Amino acid sequence: MSKVCQLFSGSKGNSIYIASSSGKFLVDAGVSAKRLDGALESIGVDPKELDAILITHEHSDHVCGLKVFAARHSIPVFAHPQVLDSMRYNGIITEKMQANAITGAVRIGGAEIIPFEQSHDSVACLGYRLNMSDSRCISVCTDTGYVTEQAKDAITGSDLVFLESNHETTMLQNGPYPYQLKKRILSPKGHLSNFAAAEFAAYLVQNGTTRIVLSHLSQENNTPDVAYQTTLSSLLSCGLKENFDFRLSVSAPVNTERPIVL
Repeated sequence: MSKVCQLFSGSKGNSIYIASSSGKFLVDAGVSAKRLDGALESIGVDPKELDAILITHEHSDHVCGLKVFAARHSIPVFAHPQVLDSMRYNGIITEKMQANAITGAVRIGGAEIIPFEQSHDSVACLGYRLNMSDSRCISVCTDTGYVTEQAKDAITGSDLVFLESNHETTMLQNGPYPYQLKKRILSPKGHLSNFAAAEFAAYLVQNGTTRIVLSHLSQENNTPDVAYQTTLSSLLSCGLKENFDFRLSVSAPVNTERPIVL
Protein backbone atom coordinates (compact mmCIF):
# COMPACT_ATOMS: atom_id res chain seq x y z
CA MET A 1 0.00 0.00 0.00
CA SER A 2 1.33 3.43 -0.99
CA LYS A 3 0.15 6.81 0.23
CA VAL A 4 0.64 10.16 -1.48
CA CYS A 5 -0.33 13.69 -0.55
CA GLN A 6 0.50 17.08 -2.04
CA LEU A 7 1.08 19.11 1.11
CA PHE A 8 1.63 22.43 -0.68
CA SER A 9 1.20 23.43 -4.32
CA GLY A 10 1.76 26.57 -6.37
CA SER A 11 4.02 29.61 -6.55
CA LYS A 12 3.87 30.10 -2.76
CA GLY A 13 5.41 26.72 -2.02
CA ASN A 14 5.52 23.07 -3.10
CA SER A 15 5.97 19.77 -1.28
CA ILE A 16 4.68 16.25 -1.96
CA TYR A 17 4.65 13.31 0.47
CA ILE A 18 5.04 9.83 -1.04
CA ALA A 19 5.31 6.67 1.09
CA SER A 20 4.92 2.93 1.33
CA SER A 21 5.68 0.51 4.15
CA SER A 22 9.42 0.59 3.41
CA GLY A 23 10.10 4.16 2.33
CA LYS A 24 8.88 7.69 3.09
CA PHE A 25 9.84 10.68 0.97
CA LEU A 26 9.26 14.36 0.39
CA VAL A 27 9.60 15.83 -3.07
CA ASP A 28 10.61 19.47 -2.43
CA ALA A 29 10.46 21.57 0.72
CA GLY A 30 9.16 24.91 -0.49
CA VAL A 31 7.59 26.28 2.70
CA SER A 32 8.99 26.88 6.18
CA ALA A 33 10.15 23.98 8.32
CA LYS A 34 7.40 24.81 10.82
CA ARG A 35 4.72 24.50 8.13
CA LEU A 36 6.23 21.27 6.79
CA ASP A 37 6.24 19.79 10.29
CA GLY A 38 2.62 20.79 10.79
CA ALA A 39 1.46 19.48 7.42
CA LEU A 40 3.09 16.10 7.97
CA GLU A 41 1.79 15.80 11.50
CA SER A 42 -1.73 16.63 10.26
CA ILE A 43 -1.67 13.44 8.16
CA GLY A 44 -0.11 11.36 10.94
CA VAL A 45 3.51 11.39 9.74
CA ASP A 46 6.53 11.94 12.00
CA PRO A 47 9.04 14.00 9.96
CA LYS A 48 11.89 12.02 11.50
CA GLU A 49 10.64 8.93 9.67
CA LEU A 50 11.42 10.39 6.23
CA ASP A 51 14.09 8.51 4.29
CA ALA A 52 14.95 11.35 1.90
CA ILE A 53 14.00 14.72 0.46
CA LEU A 54 14.12 14.79 -3.34
CA ILE A 55 14.64 18.29 -4.72
CA THR A 56 13.44 19.13 -8.23
CA HIS A 57 15.34 22.45 -8.56
CA GLU A 58 16.67 25.40 -6.59
CA HIS A 59 13.85 27.96 -6.90
CA SER A 60 12.65 29.25 -3.54
CA ASP A 61 9.12 27.85 -3.83
CA HIS A 62 10.73 24.40 -3.82
CA VAL A 63 13.56 24.78 -1.28
CA CYS A 64 12.89 27.67 1.11
CA GLY A 65 12.29 25.35 4.10
CA LEU A 66 14.97 22.81 3.23
CA LYS A 67 17.90 24.14 5.26
CA VAL A 68 16.12 24.11 8.61
CA PHE A 69 13.85 21.12 7.98
CA ALA A 70 16.53 18.70 6.73
CA ALA A 71 19.01 19.67 9.45
CA ARG A 72 16.39 19.52 12.21
CA HIS A 73 15.36 15.96 11.34
CA SER A 74 18.67 14.67 9.87
CA ILE A 75 17.08 13.79 6.53
CA PRO A 76 19.32 13.09 3.51
CA VAL A 77 18.81 15.44 0.56
CA PHE A 78 19.05 14.34 -3.08
CA ALA A 79 19.26 16.69 -6.07
CA HIS A 80 20.93 17.23 -9.44
CA PRO A 81 24.66 18.04 -8.96
CA GLN A 82 24.25 21.56 -10.37
CA VAL A 83 21.30 22.21 -8.09
CA LEU A 84 23.35 21.07 -5.10
CA ASP A 85 26.15 23.45 -6.12
CA SER A 86 23.68 26.34 -6.42
CA MET A 87 22.14 25.58 -3.03
CA ARG A 88 25.58 25.37 -1.40
CA TYR A 89 26.53 28.72 -2.91
CA ASN A 90 23.34 30.28 -1.54
CA GLY A 91 23.72 28.72 1.93
CA ILE A 92 20.75 26.36 1.62
CA ILE A 93 22.95 23.26 1.81
CA THR A 94 25.33 23.36 4.79
CA GLU A 95 27.81 21.06 6.48
CA LYS A 96 25.04 20.00 8.87
CA MET A 97 23.18 18.27 6.05
CA GLN A 98 23.75 15.03 4.16
CA ALA A 99 23.60 16.11 0.51
CA ASN A 100 23.69 13.57 -2.32
CA ALA A 101 23.97 14.09 -6.06
CA ILE A 102 21.48 12.10 -8.09
CA THR A 103 22.40 11.41 -11.71
CA GLY A 104 20.60 8.13 -12.32
CA ALA A 105 18.37 5.56 -10.69
CA VAL A 106 19.06 4.96 -6.98
CA ARG A 107 17.47 2.76 -4.34
CA ILE A 108 16.44 4.49 -1.11
CA GLY A 109 14.34 3.02 1.69
CA GLY A 110 13.09 0.13 -0.42
CA ALA A 111 12.07 2.32 -3.36
CA GLU A 112 13.75 2.82 -6.72
CA ILE A 113 14.04 6.53 -7.52
CA ILE A 114 14.38 7.38 -11.21
CA PRO A 115 15.16 11.03 -12.03
CA PHE A 116 14.37 12.56 -15.40
CA GLU A 117 15.25 15.92 -16.94
CA GLN A 118 12.72 18.72 -17.15
CA SER A 119 12.88 21.94 -19.19
CA HIS A 120 12.83 24.89 -16.79
CA ASP A 121 14.72 28.15 -16.29
CA SER A 122 16.73 26.87 -13.32
CA VAL A 123 20.32 25.65 -13.26
CA ALA A 124 18.85 22.17 -13.74
CA CYS A 125 15.48 20.59 -13.04
CA LEU A 126 14.47 17.01 -12.36
CA GLY A 127 11.20 15.15 -12.14
CA TYR A 128 11.03 11.84 -10.33
CA ARG A 129 9.47 8.43 -10.77
CA LEU A 130 9.28 6.41 -7.55
CA ASN A 131 8.87 2.66 -7.95
CA MET A 132 7.65 1.73 -4.50
CA SER A 133 8.23 -1.57 -2.70
CA ASP A 134 4.57 -2.55 -3.16
CA SER A 135 4.97 -2.28 -6.96
CA ARG A 136 3.09 1.02 -7.14
CA CYS A 137 4.68 3.74 -9.30
CA ILE A 138 4.25 7.44 -8.53
CA SER A 139 5.71 10.23 -10.68
CA VAL A 140 6.16 13.98 -10.21
CA CYS A 141 6.23 16.09 -13.38
CA THR A 142 6.12 19.80 -12.55
CA ASP A 143 8.07 22.96 -13.46
CA THR A 144 8.67 22.29 -17.13
CA GLY A 145 7.88 24.24 -20.27
CA TYR A 146 7.06 21.06 -22.14
CA VAL A 147 7.11 17.32 -21.49
CA THR A 148 10.58 16.16 -22.44
CA GLU A 149 11.14 12.83 -24.16
CA GLN A 150 13.04 11.66 -21.09
CA ALA A 151 10.09 12.59 -18.90
CA LYS A 152 7.61 10.85 -21.22
CA ASP A 153 9.68 7.67 -21.23
CA ALA A 154 10.11 7.68 -17.44
CA ILE A 155 6.55 8.53 -16.47
CA THR A 156 4.64 6.24 -18.85
CA GLY A 157 3.01 3.41 -16.92
CA SER A 158 2.96 5.19 -13.56
CA ASP A 159 -0.09 4.49 -11.41
CA LEU A 160 -0.36 8.12 -10.28
CA VAL A 161 1.17 11.27 -11.74
CA PHE A 162 1.42 14.71 -10.16
CA LEU A 163 1.24 16.75 -13.36
CA GLU A 164 1.79 20.48 -13.69
CA SER A 165 -1.18 22.42 -15.04
CA ASN A 166 0.16 25.88 -14.34
CA HIS A 167 -1.79 28.36 -16.43
CA GLU A 168 -4.63 28.96 -18.82
CA THR A 169 -2.89 30.63 -21.75
CA THR A 170 -5.51 33.29 -22.48
CA MET A 171 -5.73 34.27 -18.80
CA LEU A 172 -1.96 34.64 -18.71
CA GLN A 173 -1.77 36.63 -21.94
CA ASN A 174 -4.53 39.03 -20.82
CA GLY A 175 -3.45 39.18 -17.18
CA PRO A 176 -1.44 41.72 -15.16
CA TYR A 177 2.01 40.08 -15.40
CA PRO A 178 4.78 42.09 -17.10
CA TYR A 179 5.54 41.10 -20.70
CA GLN A 180 8.90 39.52 -19.84
CA LEU A 181 7.34 37.33 -17.14
CA LYS A 182 4.58 36.21 -19.50
CA LYS A 183 7.20 35.40 -22.11
CA ARG A 184 9.19 33.38 -19.57
CA ILE A 185 6.17 31.33 -18.43
CA LEU A 186 5.10 30.59 -22.01
CA SER A 187 8.61 29.64 -23.14
CA PRO A 188 9.96 26.07 -23.51
CA LYS A 189 11.73 26.65 -20.17
CA GLY A 190 8.65 27.97 -18.39
CA HIS A 191 5.59 26.14 -17.09
CA LEU A 192 3.16 23.61 -18.51
CA SER A 193 -0.17 25.07 -19.65
CA ASN A 194 -3.58 23.54 -19.02
CA PHE A 195 -3.79 22.47 -22.66
CA ALA A 196 -0.37 20.79 -22.63
CA ALA A 197 -1.18 19.04 -19.35
CA ALA A 198 -4.52 17.85 -20.70
CA GLU A 199 -2.93 16.45 -23.83
CA PHE A 200 -0.27 14.57 -21.86
CA ALA A 201 -2.80 13.33 -19.30
CA ALA A 202 -4.77 11.65 -22.09
CA TYR A 203 -1.62 9.89 -23.29
CA LEU A 204 -0.82 8.75 -19.75
CA VAL A 205 -4.26 7.29 -19.05
CA GLN A 206 -4.27 5.53 -22.41
CA ASN A 207 -1.00 3.93 -21.32
CA GLY A 208 -1.97 2.68 -17.88
CA THR A 209 -2.08 5.63 -15.48
CA THR A 210 -5.25 5.64 -13.39
CA ARG A 211 -4.83 8.79 -11.27
CA ILE A 212 -3.85 12.28 -12.37
CA VAL A 213 -3.33 15.03 -9.79
CA LEU A 214 -3.05 18.47 -11.41
CA SER A 215 -0.41 20.51 -9.59
CA HIS A 216 1.44 23.82 -9.39
CA LEU A 217 -1.53 25.91 -10.53
CA SER A 218 -1.00 29.66 -10.83
CA GLN A 219 -3.31 31.58 -8.53
CA GLU A 220 -3.25 34.54 -10.93
CA ASN A 221 -3.50 32.81 -14.31
CA ASN A 222 -5.63 29.74 -13.63
CA THR A 223 -8.45 28.36 -11.52
CA PRO A 224 -8.93 24.82 -10.22
CA ASP A 225 -12.16 24.45 -12.18
CA VAL A 226 -10.64 25.63 -15.48
CA ALA A 227 -7.65 23.30 -15.07
CA TYR A 228 -9.88 20.37 -14.10
CA GLN A 229 -12.36 20.88 -16.94
CA THR A 230 -9.62 21.24 -19.56
CA THR A 231 -8.04 17.93 -18.63
CA LEU A 232 -11.38 16.20 -18.08
CA SER A 233 -12.55 17.23 -21.57
CA SER A 234 -9.35 15.87 -23.10
CA LEU A 235 -9.77 12.54 -21.33
CA LEU A 236 -13.47 12.21 -22.16
CA SER A 237 -12.83 13.06 -25.81
CA CYS A 238 -10.62 9.96 -25.99
CA GLY A 239 -13.52 7.79 -24.87
CA LEU A 240 -12.16 7.40 -21.34
CA LYS A 241 -14.58 7.24 -18.40
CA GLU A 242 -14.06 9.13 -15.16
CA ASN A 243 -14.00 6.93 -12.02
CA PHE A 244 -13.67 3.89 -14.27
CA ASP A 245 -10.59 4.47 -16.42
CA PHE A 246 -9.20 7.30 -14.32
CA ARG A 247 -9.59 9.56 -11.32
CA LEU A 248 -8.73 13.24 -11.71
CA SER A 249 -8.13 15.80 -8.96
CA VAL A 250 -6.51 19.20 -8.43
CA SER A 251 -4.04 19.99 -5.65
CA ALA A 252 -5.01 22.85 -3.36
CA PRO A 253 -2.38 25.46 -2.40
CA VAL A 254 -2.49 24.01 1.12
CA ASN A 255 -3.68 20.44 1.65
CA THR A 256 -6.86 19.79 3.63
CA GLU A 257 -7.44 16.20 2.48
CA ARG A 258 -6.36 12.76 3.63
CA PRO A 259 -3.59 11.09 1.63
CA ILE A 260 -4.53 9.17 -1.50
CA VAL A 261 -4.13 5.45 -0.91
CA LEU A 262 -3.03 3.22 -3.77
